[in-house]
Amino acid sequence: MSAVIEEHTEARLITEATDTFTVPVDLRYDAGRDPRTVHVAFPGGTDWAFGRDLLEGGMRSPARSGAIRIWPLGRAQLVVEKHSADGVEVVQFDNASMIRFLHRIHDETSPEAAQAVTARA
Repeated sequence: MSAVIEEHTEARLITEATDTFTVPVDLRYDAGRDPRTVHVAFPGGTDWAFGRDLLEGGMRSPARSGAIRIWPLGRAQLVVEKHSADGVEVVQFDNASMIRFLHRIHDETSPEAAQAVTARA
């Protein structure tokens, strides 16, 4: 049995305009499909996938992998930036939701959790 972790939260879309928009997003991690990847699902079916290690590193200091850049903004915010042929998209998260999401991943994927799942099978 593989761990599927989902966290429902909100993200602020950062645009060139002075207004920001808050949208609901789903953070998703599926250890059975790809234990190295996290997903951010936006309304309308848009999904950003990037490395779990990139997210963890970006919580502490600026990190980049391919088209994705992540960095902390003060102590309470996290910025995720995606570059594509269409331009740059930037979203901002509260750290609390990302920390909770990563803690849940670590709790479910720790060696102790894996042993508990094996013992139940």
